Amino acid sequence: MTEIRFYHLVRKSLDQALPELLEKCRERGWRAVVMAGSEDRVESLVQTLWTYSERSFLPHGGAKDGEATRQPIWLTVQDENPNGATVLFLTDGANSARITDYNLVCDLFDGNDTEAVAQARERWKHCQQAGHTLAYWQQGEAGNWQEKRRVEGGGGPSEADA
Repeated sequence: MTEIRFYHLVRKSLDQALPELLEKCRERGWRAVVMAGSEDRVESLVQTLWTYSERSFLPHGGAKDGEATRQPIWLTVQDENPNGATVLFLTDGANSARITDYNLVCDLFDGNDTEAVAQARERWKHCQQAGHTLAYWQQGEAGNWQEKRRVEGGGGPSEADA
């Protein structure tokens, strides 16, 4: 089954956290799809990946760029995997019916938004019922990621974790 990691954004925004996680994927030679909730968010993330660091670059593209097979990071609103990615990033509460097509799914949600947290809990329950390996990560005081919980088909972010 696919491993699904829930990333509870508390100290950093999506625009700050996503490039760091994508860099880790690229360091490992993994290809990724980033599925956003809207075309506006895709455009915002495209700009973020161009400008998030003066010393780093994350090669990426989307439907406007084409040549999906040449893009190590593909940004989209569609539930697709045109670049042969093994990692899927879900943002803005986006859902995929194809999570089993990936080795790893990273679900990033805004921990300062009570509705986003509630929706993440529902996604966790659904993934748990499907039998996926689940991990819950939260940002610590310094913004670093701390694994709070890892389960094989059980458990999840509790009310106290939010």
